[in-house]
Amino acid sequence: MNVKMFFLLTILVLTTSCKESNKLQNGLWRGELIVSEKLAPFLFEVKDAGTESVSVTIMNGEERVKLSGVYYVEDTVIIPIDSYDTHLRATIKGNKMEGLFIRNYIDDDTGIAFKAEKKNTRFDTVKDPINISLDGRWDVYYYNNNDSTRNVGIFESNNGIITGSILTNTGDLRFLEGIYTKAGAQLSTFGGLSPTLIQFNFLDENTFEGLFYGSNRSFRIVGKRNDKAALTSAYYNTVMRYGESKLSFSLPNMDGEIVSINDDRYKDKVVIVSALGTWCPNCLDEHAFLAEWYKENKHRGVEIIGLSFERKDDFEYAQTTVNRFKKQHGIDYEILYAGRVGTANVMKVLPELDGFFSYPTTIFIDKQGKVKKIHSGFSGPATGIFYEEFKKEFNEIVDELLAQ
Repeated sequence: MNVKMFFLLTILVLTTSCKESNKLQNGLWRGELIVSEKLAPFLFEVKDAGTESVSVTIMNGEERVKLSGVYYVEDTVIIPIDSYDTHLRATIKGNKMEGLFIRNYIDDDTGIAFKAEKKNTRFDTVKDPINISLDGRWDVYYYNNNDSTRNVGIFESNNGIITGSILTNTGDLRFLEGIYTKAGAQLSTFGGLSPTLIQFNFLDENTFEGLFYGSNRSFRIVGKRNDKAALTSAYYNTVMRYGESKLSFSLPNMDGEIVSINDDRYKDKVVIVSALGTWCPNCLDEHAFLAEWYKENKHRGVEIIGLSFERKDDFEYAQTTVNRFKKQHGIDYEILYAGRVGTANVMKVLPELDGFFSYPTTIFIDKQGKVKKIHSGFSGPATGIFYEEFKKEFNEIVDELLAQ
């Protein structure tokens, strides 16, 4: 081989190696996002790297959020998170990457700092962790400025890995995952919208104290072990105004056709109305449940209507986000565009309600068109027994209304 040929082959090998080092590699990666000057870690798995079908799957406990449509712009990888209208973008150098988490729905978003490396652990292993179990139910108090709220934590441990969630009156934190530390525990979650980190120390076997870190806030939390911990009833936060018994909305569906609660399709049927937003994690959980439930029960004389309050007062934007939402969950009931997110707008669409409290809010209507129950928030699969209790209550309510 002459010197010129050797030189050309060397350049080709180096160029190829350089290009490969700037691409995703198969395997587990640990990502980290800045939250209140802390790093909230999460795991994601890359499959089929180097092909057009490359995929990224975010992992939190049992949760798997599969992302597709990954692409490159020169030396930058773009990982879309369509469910929340966000994306990760980063420059890759071998086993590491660094970039930003961008919220597309915010004009000119400056992003949240993001970095990742090939690693299969969410948190680094701690030698001699504390010998106190977090398993079970807890009253978890949030202290924000001068206000405090009581929430419910539910956790379990397996081989030193903690999973669970915290339930609030508006919904749950979804799938938390973490480990024990020398003095307490640390947990985190990121499903594509809001990164969260929780760190605390045990004061004794039945008490912990620490901090909750979110993307734009941090506050003190205190936990008290309570095997009977539960939230107050979710059926009394939002009620019908005095003298009101029926809803009266008429709104466009995703084809631009006006749909009314008074249409023939809904007469003499039990109707479930859900005030939601495609940006809302707990709404995703609720409609993942409702979509399957509806397929199995619509023959019984039940209908579902979603009222979607979106981030923008823009019908075309809503068409994109809602149609994607419907396709993701296999939804074949109507979801109507109700305008921009916000309590004031909810009151315009649903003026019969008093004390709108959270997304989602689920309204149960009998065959005469009268509102019988209103449920605020949603406790999803991450909450274990509370999710099972909700499904049981949901079916009991519908069965009762169908029997009337």
